[in-house]
Amino acid sequence: MEIRRINKQLSVSPQISIEDVVRIKAAGYVAIVNNRPDGEEEDQPWNEDIEAEAARLDIPYYFIPVAGLPFAHQAIDKTRAVLARHDGPIFFFCRSGTRCAKLWASTQIGELLGDEIIALAAGAGYDVGELVTETRVGRSAA
Repeated sequence: MEIRRINKQLSVSPQISIEDVVRIKAAGYVAIVNNRPDGEEEDQPWNEDIEAEAARLDIPYYFIPVAGLPFAHQAIDKTRAVLARHDGPIFFFCRSGTRCAKLWASTQIGELLGDEIIALAAGAGYDVGELVTETRVGRSAA
């Protein structure tokens, strides 16, 4: 499992296994978010199986599947709600982690400067520049 930290609240990862859920909880994450639709690849674990393991371990789990850009407003709103609901670190995953980083970036437009969003994602190895550059509605520096 490859974990990349975006900020103190959010880390993202490529696809996890059912067995990884116990490691995620042991690492101190307070919730798990799956941004990957079921059935993208044959060997991918099903959402309901990962969710069942999270329930068994009493860790909140959210299924917010997204595909390509632009993301639906509903997915952005649900992600914003999850981020607001939990005080501790939250673990997001998809196939590579890129969708998670871009979905998070979508929730930050208007909250952070565009350059801040880009830098935080880049620090974890993700390029969200085209998303932030297209919208460019972040707070002004003044």
